[in-house]
Amino acid sequence: MFRNLLALRQVSQKTINTASCRQMANKVKEHQKLFQEDNGLPVYLKGGTKDALLYRLTMAITVVGTGYVLYELFMAAMPKKNN
Repeated sequence: MFRNLLALRQVSQKTINTASCRQMANKVKEHQKLFQEDNGLPVYLKGGTKDALLYRLTMAITVVGTGYVLYELFMAAMPKKNN
């Protein structure tokens, strides 16, 4: 196990090199235009299709989770009858 940690340390040191950094374009102005545009969409949906899918998935998980919690509370409140 110690050998694996040493190998991981060596690999991580080799891949992090400040001399070969790529310059990334500053996209802040583009994002500011996108999010400040008045198109009637809420901020959490202005990112496009990916944001809409993520929002719908989150809402679906929330609704299903709430339904499951209510079901479990109902089942806990109604004990089984012994015949």
